[in-house]
Amino acid sequence: MTASYRQPGVVLTDRRFTVPLDHDDPAGERIELYAREVVASDKTDQDLPWLVFLQGGPGFGANRFVGTQAWLGRALKEFRVLLLDQRGTGASTPANRQTLPLRGGPREQADYLAHFRADSIVRDCEAIRPDVTGGAPWTVLGQSFGGFCTVSYLSTAPEGLSAAVITGGLPSLDAHADDVYRAAYPRIERKVAAHYARYPQDVERARRIAEHLLAHEVVLPNGYRLTVEAFQSLGIALGKSDGSARLHYLLEDAFVRTAQGHELSDAFQEEVLGLLSFAGHPLYALVHEACYGQDPGPTDWAAERVRREFPQFDAAKALTGDGPLLFTGESVHPWMFDNDPALRPLRETAVELAENRGWTPLYDPDRLAVNEVPVAAAVYHDDMYVDTAHSLQTARAIRGLRTWVTDEYEHDGVRASGPRVLDRLLALTRDEV
Repeated sequence: MTASYRQPGVVLTDRRFTVPLDHDDPAGERIELYAREVVASDKTDQDLPWLVFLQGGPGFGANRFVGTQAWLGRALKEFRVLLLDQRGTGASTPANRQTLPLRGGPREQADYLAHFRADSIVRDCEAIRPDVTGGAPWTVLGQSFGGFCTVSYLSTAPEGLSAAVITGGLPSLDAHADDVYRAAYPRIERKVAAHYARYPQDVERARRIAEHLLAHEVVLPNGYRLTVEAFQSLGIALGKSDGSARLHYLLEDAFVRTAQGHELSDAFQEEVLGLLSFAGHPLYALVHEACYGQDPGPTDWAAERVRREFPQFDAAKALTGDGPLLFTGESVHPWMFDNDPALRPLRETAVELAENRGWTPLYDPDRLAVNEVPVAAAVYHDDMYVDTAHSLQTARAIRGLRTWVTDEYEHDGVRASGPRVLDRLLALTRDEV
């Protein structure tokens, strides 16, 4: 049953579907998907082509827009838009510490989550497309991990696409997870250096907070253990358009004077909790490295292993000298499943996934080499989350793909200046630029 309602300038309709958990076993267990249809108020009766949006992540539901925010207003000029909560996210059979025990123990949970990668998301899209479009192909907009899914879509079901638009999400077609993180740490270091160049006072502020965390046990209001490694992981913000400024403002008022001496303030702790907790997106932590698993070998906590090759990220060593503390970026580590109460019950499940030896390829280079779907991709010049060199190598491997390489935006360019970014990429798919 569908329900429609209005916001300024748009009509929204809730849509629900059931799809196989394992598309290779269509008669087996089924799960529910949720998507929100959006159409401009003055176009509700028009026969419009469809655009399906695949959110970044993994582990995040589709944007919950109010009216025509960000890129949506541009899309609604010519499309009906389907904002899909990918399986396990948002309202699509959510996977978290509360629901996963229904599957059984860690092994059963890991077997279940092995079906939550890009290949399954693409097959979900193809399963629901006939109901949505009547069988017509649609345009896909893939942001970040949604772009990874889009490249998988082009590899496995290009007949379902009339065009593809990718923003900050061209993955390597063959890199192991180790290769991904070996390329990532130097990018992160550059972002941290740029932050400290902009806000030199933050060097001492970050060191002071790290020294406090090494000397004191700090537990945030929800039970999250704020260790120095967790504090360093706040650097994930540095890949966003306003991330450096937000980190600066967070650091400037970290301490408050109390009867027991200087302590981390309640306001600081509350804000940090919102930034670090995985309660709203646990699937990100669970399957993040699995998104890079493309051979039978395990990912085996790649980010943690590769970090040891970059000793400059060791906080204790940094604090013995007078150099800056380095923040880290987009990576998942075993300690997260000890620190975060939203993840602690899932630690053994995470171990099972890290040790999985059954990953299969997500992309088909041979099929991409003969691609006929119009494709355009925004590649951000020094993207902290997705390696630019990997993206450009992939762009060359996809026949007909047109790139827009820019340093005007960070990874979230489609959010920060969505209408312009989407307009340019759609024009590229139509040879209008």
